[in-house]
Amino acid sequence: MRVSPQLRIQASRLLRDGGLDPKHGKFLGPWGNIGSQPQKGLTSYSLSPNRQRPLGGVVHAAIFNTTRRTKDQILFWLTPMVLGYAVMDWAIQKNEYYNSKPGRMAAEEHGAETEINMKG
Repeated sequence: MRVSPQLRIQASRLLRDGGLDPKHGKFLGPWGNIGSQPQKGLTSYSLSPNRQRPLGGVVHAAIFNTTRRTKDQILFWLTPMVLGYAVMDWAIQKNEYYNSKPGRMAAEEHGAETEINMKG
């Protein structure tokens, strides 16, 4: 049986357009849309767009989670901060006193007593 030229043109057009795959004998589709048999045993789940809440509960979680974490950690950072503030405040007041007129007079008196104690 002889193939007509019109049938050859149709067959070559089908092959160029992503028609039947002569190697495998089944249609794989054009580039970017390669078809295959559906896989078995795979389950996919999805939500409709009106049910999705990407920021649902963010404000509530941010407030209460921050409160809980701060409550758990406050003794670890508040104690050193209060202690450091108290020491710095004491040091600043002491420095201001030593650099004032009464502080210098007290230092001179203390220095004179120290010199007398060292000599005698």
